[in-house]
Amino acid sequence: MRLPFFSADPLLRLLRGKSIATLPDLQRALGSQVPLTVFRKLKQLGYRTSYSHRGRFYTLDRIARFDRHGLWSHDSVWFSRHGTLVDTAEAFVNRSPSGYFVAELEAALHVSVQDPLLHLVGQRRITRQLVSGLFLYCSADPAARQRQLQTRQAVLSAPSVSDSVVAAESVSDELKAGIILFYSLLDEKQRRLYAGLEALKLGRGGDRRISDLLGLDPHTVAKGRRELLRQEVQPERVRQAGGGRKPTEKKRPK
Repeated sequence: MRLPFFSADPLLRLLRGKSIATLPDLQRALGSQVPLTVFRKLKQLGYRTSYSHRGRFYTLDRIARFDRHGLWSHDSVWFSRHGTLVDTAEAFVNRSPSGYFVAELEAALHVSVQDPLLHLVGQRRITRQLVSGLFLYCSADPAARQRQLQTRQAVLSAPSVSDSVVAAESVSDELKAGIILFYSLLDEKQRRLYAGLEALKLGRGGDRRISDLLGLDPHTVAKGRRELLRQEVQPERVRQAGGGRKPTEKKRPK
């Protein structure tokens, strides 16, 4: 008996329209309830499995628009150029200049990472070391790990607004005035990144506490924090291209 023939075209049409889909969606589109048949056709097209939502969603390589960190999301479903959540966590830890605390990596990847990190440590694909009472996850390469620890210690040892916030329930008027004066000397992007750095040092709840201190929108603090975690910092540009006052043409004296 001749086996039924299935074309990959229905899957392509479905994913072009929806961008992502679950296995039941794909089975209905293909007209087959056999998962292996679906995956054979997906392989012909080139596909990705989500690292969030327990890998329930699928997309095509031609649809995903990965950022420079290898991440892409659609409707809060996340995909990675690196593959699974475990592989993605490993890649982020290994290329980080200062390693990652759990909360930092969760903010960067938008999912819980405790179990994947412990799995990677158990397989000796990354390492962890106690820093300031928390485990810092670092590269398995000794030289890279040493650089990460040195960078992290330099960041943690620098005096900051967050030190004052943690040390006292309220910041003195004199200190607050000094902080705000310094903050006012920064440009737009520097303010956002400075606030994000201080929020990172405070950990959970840091966005709100720093936003209250500096009079910023918490979303602005969160944006600065994410830019630092993802290393999306462009020192040469303060505003987006085309932003700011338009240049005026100088007139030559007659």
